[in-house]
Amino acid sequence: MVDIVLGFDFGIKRIGIAMGNTLTGQAQPLSVIKAIDNATRFKVIGELIEQWRPARLVVGEPRHPDGAEHDMTLRARRFANQLHGRFDLPVELVDERYSSAVIQAKRGEIIDAKAAAIILQQYFDDHVQSNF
Repeated sequence: MVDIVLGFDFGIKRIGIAMGNTLTGQAQPLSVIKAIDNATRFKVIGELIEQWRPARLVVGEPRHPDGAEHDMTLRARRFANQLHGRFDLPVELVDERYSSAVIQAKRGEIIDAKAAAIILQQYFDDHVQSNF
């Protein structure tokens, strides 16, 4: 059975979203949400979940380079908990250190969806042999 998985790069101003499936184990950028308030953010996410029908969600968990937590770590966890509570889907956190750093971006380019794809790809790479 092939499962769709959505990945999220959570940010205060933007949320990058990627999608992939368990057959190919490949992630690709999907979209970026630039919503001001949570109601709008979750409305758009709900529409994507309705469209793609994912089996699970993956959220990047930001940390300092040494692995220590910071303010965004807690915000990303809260976002993951909200996703689980609102959509009743399994949500996994993935260490996202350096996900944005490996993207070659042009000045002013919005890279959030690409970062979400890297986070989701890391999830696939870590889980493809054991669970799929």
